[in-house]
Amino acid sequence: MTQHDIQVRRWPDEQTPNEAEIRKILAEEGLQPYRWSNTPGDVYGVHSHTFHKVIYVLKGSITFGLPDIGDKVLLHMGDRLDLPAGVSHNAVVGNQGVVCLEAHR
Repeated sequence: MTQHDIQVRRWPDEQTPNEAEIRKILAEEGLQPYRWSNTPGDVYGVHSHTFHKVIYVLKGSITFGLPDIGDKVLLHMGDRLDLPAGVSHNAVVGNQGVVCLEAHR
C-alpha cells in the first residue's frame, strides 16, 4: 500500500460546508452516506475494510493513522478521506469530538 492509494481532499473554500452540501457531493458520485459521531478521545484500533471508504468531517476533527506507510492524516471540518479497501488504519477523535458522513464504494 502506498500513499498514492489514499486520497485526502481539503475543503477548498474558507467557509466550511454544511451537511447538505456534502450529501449533494456524495450523491453526485452515486454514494449514499450515513452520519456517525464520537466523543473526544475515542480510539479505533488498527483494522481494515473490504470496501472503499469515503469520509467527510462535518464537525470537530479525527486523526487517521496509517501504520503500513508510517503516516497520519488529521482531518478537520470539510476534509475528505478516500481509503481503499484493505488499507490498515486506526483513528483517534480530536478534543472536540467528531461528526462525519461516511459512504462505501
